[in-house]
Amino acid sequence: MNYFILFFAAGFGAGYVPIAPGTAGTLMAIPVFFALSPIPFPLYELTILTFFFLASWISGEAQRCWRRKDHPRIVIDEIIGFLVTMLWVPKTTFFIILGFFLFRFFDIVKPPPVRLLEKAREGYGVVLDDVMAGVYANTILQIVRLFIKSPLY
Repeated sequence: MNYFILFFAAGFGAGYVPIAPGTAGTLMAIPVFFALSPIPFPLYELTILTFFFLASWISGEAQRCWRRKDHPRIVIDEIIGFLVTMLWVPKTTFFIILGFFLFRFFDIVKPPPVRLLEKAREGYGVVLDDVMAGVYANTILQIVRLFIKSPLY
């Protein structure tokens, strides 16, 4: 059971990349986004919400296995953060690349209250800061979308 928890926590292995595992985890989120994006919107939001709770549980279990809070190998939080980043955003190369860089920026810089969310208990502290970084990135993408008048799909 621990093998599967650590496999998913590490973003299907992306978290084992020795340099910038968070970036590798975000790159792994792109095919996950493509796999989930055909789901109709009400079900897509429910899927992301369910994935949030699953990612929080997996992150908490992985912390216990690795005996370290927010271990760098845990990148499932980057995956959910990127899925939030791309919520209601056109599935175009431009928006995916911009979403990737915006999410990484907000995940690294951690503007308020992102850093405070890391203090949440268990795996929620691991995941919530990335979800909030995704909200910030999504907000910028929505503004860009309005300025270039891009349809949703």
